[in-house]
Amino acid sequence: MNCANMENWKYMKQITKYLIWLLILMPAQLFAQQGPVLSLDSILQRIDRNNVLLQSYDLKAQSYKYSADASTAWMAPMVGVGTFMTPYPNQIAMEPRDKGSLMLQIEQDIPNKAKLNARKKFIESQGNIERATRDITLNDFKAQAKRLYFNWLVARQRMKVLEENEKIMITMKKIEEVRYPYNQSQLGSVYKADAKIEENRNMIRMQEGTVNKARAWLNSLMNAKGNELFEIDSTYSPVFIPAGTYDTASLSTARKDVLKMNENIRSMQLNIESMKMQKKPNFRIRFDHMYPLDAAMPNAYNVMGMISIPIAPWASKMYKSEIKAMQFNIQGMEKERTAMLQETQGMLYGMQYEIESMQRRIRGLEEKVIPALQKTLDANFITYQENKLPLTQVIDAWEALVMMQMNVLEEKLKLYEMIVDYEKELYR
Repeated sequence: MNCANMENWKYMKQITKYLIWLLILMPAQLFAQQGPVLSLDSILQRIDRNNVLLQSYDLKAQSYKYSADASTAWMAPMVGVGTFMTPYPNQIAMEPRDKGSLMLQIEQDIPNKAKLNARKKFIESQGNIERATRDITLNDFKAQAKRLYFNWLVARQRMKVLEENEKIMITMKKIEEVRYPYNQSQLGSVYKADAKIEENRNMIRMQEGTVNKARAWLNSLMNAKGNELFEIDSTYSPVFIPAGTYDTASLSTARKDVLKMNENIRSMQLNIESMKMQKKPNFRIRFDHMYPLDAAMPNAYNVMGMISIPIAPWASKMYKSEIKAMQFNIQGMEKERTAMLQETQGMLYGMQYEIESMQRRIRGLEEKVIPALQKTLDANFITYQENKLPLTQVIDAWEALVMMQMNVLEEKLKLYEMIVDYEKELYR
């Protein structure tokens, strides 16, 4: 082996080592760029845990707990200092006791304990309403996240279909380029194949935009940076699981808005109980101590206990009218709850039938229509390879297959979104 061959051999060996290391490191770099793979359940858990708006409801609920504790506090005592039965200046005191006294006064309101406890229970119930509102918001966020996840999933499937079909078109273009010098094809066919390939790539770019948009929105729901990289589980397939029953009793425990309405009704009932306690009296005690201005007079004091009389007609009118108003409001909310459950029951039956019909339609397209179009393309492609069929007819068969495959994926996306709407309505 001469020196030149030895140099070439060493150079090729170095190039080979470089390529091997490049192939080893490339998957790791790609993985680092793609980020972790998040399942749908993992994303929903992160939204539940990290979303800022949901955290605000927890804080509001905690605030009502402290407000309820504050409602049981007593008013601060009142202390006063002044004069008692002191004559005006330039008045003649007939006796030493007419000089009056200095007075120290202490007064304390003593609230009715039953009133405080009833008010405390009512304020605490407001926290349950905030928690129910959080559940409704979380259900909306979950539906939005599922819709984004499924758009991302279908976009990946579309890209896979387009990439596979692009290989067919590239093959046909190469065949045309080989045949053209021998006058077995036309130059226009080569250009047409080029146009179809670029059109196909534009469709892939559009799906990439859908993926990036879904990633950014999901990041915002998870309280993460909008450009944080992650991938989804591309093997995931949504499954429709209809509810076992749609009776109003089970719906009333499943739907978050009904639970919130129940909490509103319960809170108003507690408010009624609190208003009823207004007929109970409040108490007040006052102590007065007098220091006479005449040293010959003895110190004196007054002790007075007072009680309110809320059953007086001019005072009881307020809370009695408030109680009546809240009772009618509760009756109206109960009627609204019944109407809501009945409407939901019919809506869920209709959505279930629509989903099942869509599933049968997709199954027919996948099992019959697409295989037939695939066979047509395969047959035309074989005939084309034998130079017995023009490229335009093969492109027509190719476009028909691609269009149907994309149509099926579009129908699948509609199906997935219908499932999302069904689940959102079931647990709304």
